[in-house]
Amino acid sequence: MFPNENNNNGYHHQPPPPPGMLQTHNHRDRARRGTRRSRASTSSPLIRVSDTEQQQQLQPQPHRPPCTDYDMAYFHSYAHLGIHQEMIKDHVRTETYREAIMRHQSFIAGKVVVDVGCGTGILSIFCAQAGAKRVYAVDASDIALQANEVVKANNLSDVVIVLHGRVEDVEIEEEVDVIISEWMGYMLLYESMLGSVITARDRWLKPGGLILPSSANLYMAPVTHTDRYNDSVDFWRNVYGIDMSAMLSLAKQCAFEEPSVEMITGENILSWPHLVKHIDSYSVTINELETVTTKFKLKSMMRAPLHGFAFWFDVEFNGPTIEPTNYHSSTSFTENHQGNGSLSKKRPNPNEALVLSTAPEEPPTHWQQTLIYFYDPIELEQDQLIEGLVTLTQSKENARFMNIHLEYTSGNRSYVKESVMR
Repeated sequence: MFPNENNNNGYHHQPPPPPGMLQTHNHRDRARRGTRRSRASTSSPLIRVSDTEQQQQLQPQPHRPPCTDYDMAYFHSYAHLGIHQEMIKDHVRTETYREAIMRHQSFIAGKVVVDVGCGTGILSIFCAQAGAKRVYAVDASDIALQANEVVKANNLSDVVIVLHGRVEDVEIEEEVDVIISEWMGYMLLYESMLGSVITARDRWLKPGGLILPSSANLYMAPVTHTDRYNDSVDFWRNVYGIDMSAMLSLAKQCAFEEPSVEMITGENILSWPHLVKHIDSYSVTINELETVTTKFKLKSMMRAPLHGFAFWFDVEFNGPTIEPTNYHSSTSFTENHQGNGSLSKKRPNPNEALVLSTAPEEPPTHWQQTLIYFYDPIELEQDQLIEGLVTLTQSKENARFMNIHLEYTSGNRSYVKESVMR
């Protein structure tokens, strides 16, 4: 459990997954959305860290999901330094996490912490600087090798123990006081990394322990984005004086078939946002995340073409309000709550909670916003209703992919939009 005199932090190097599959998957993902993806597993033999740092082969347990080829690609992608540089350079993200750790120093000082998906180890080091007695930095990506070197370089090997493996598979032989993780993917739930945080919570967290972030909210709102539509579609109507409108159908499919991660502003938003899903880190279950469904009823604040829907999220960093003995016993907010006021859900007293927001009117983050565009815009009048249903489902092909089903009605016409975030 504790580091030995060799200061190897429990690090165990494991071989990467098959390169052929990874090259195809990584290229497709980066070409469309940049570099951010998620991390937490490998197919290598499981490791167990004990006082003697011995490695043991463990037999798969019923509660431990198998590691698929998709998982292998998912975690291997985080061995690339550029991904971590992108996230660390996101000052809104990194500084908010550091502030959250320092705000909750009384929960962390002298306590045991688990960092789920530690990456380069920066959050683990923040916790050590806050006085943590011991930090287990867990990551299945080969970036754990570099994290281990970073820990050594900062003379923290006696505090931070780097574990290379899935949270589902590594062994920690003590209960922990704090779980910290930067698990959020695009559209909050893409990548399904929250499941690893839930697993860590259920395996190790003491009753009354702290989870950072403590909660999350996913929002949606209708958007108008004429410039984006013109650039992607109307461009083909006249190309150097040539009628290329025969390309319109293909242009719409290429530009709008899949979700788009991009930056918009509050001026693009047509209504107050709708709360799609509230997540309580202390009570959410893995099964609860398999399918998220909510009905919405929104009113356009202006006359404008409706081009699609935007999704964004915020997370809060609160201490535990109670000391639960069963993390699955509490009840979360209704999914049908509709936000009022600011797009980022302003609180009555902002000092009560530290919030990291990816809302369009907030300082930009690497998550940006996720947009689901229609092939053809819908002309809206001021105060016109837009109502419907959105369902987010983990893909059966790959649980880290997300199927998006949108049903919406406006002006006595009904539409359906299907999309996959992969």
